[in-house]
Amino acid sequence: MLFPRIRELREDYDKKQLELANYLRVKPNTYSDYERGKINIQIDTLIKIADFYHVSLDYLVGRDDVKSRK
Repeated sequence: MLFPRIRELREDYDKKQLELANYLRVKPNTYSDYERGKINIQIDTLIKIADFYHVSLDYLVGRDDVKSRK
């Protein structure tokens, strides 16, 4: 499944795929496959990505346009 906000957030924060791969403890090509929607992302990995960017899971997967709710 493709989650375009994963790439958008990475680019907005000027991060490299390698940095996110290291943070998630996955191979760089695995992270690249996440962004391209070639492989599914496990929920625990989605949570880590949302935490990294301080956004909600709903925002990350495109279910909401508000990054976080207080």
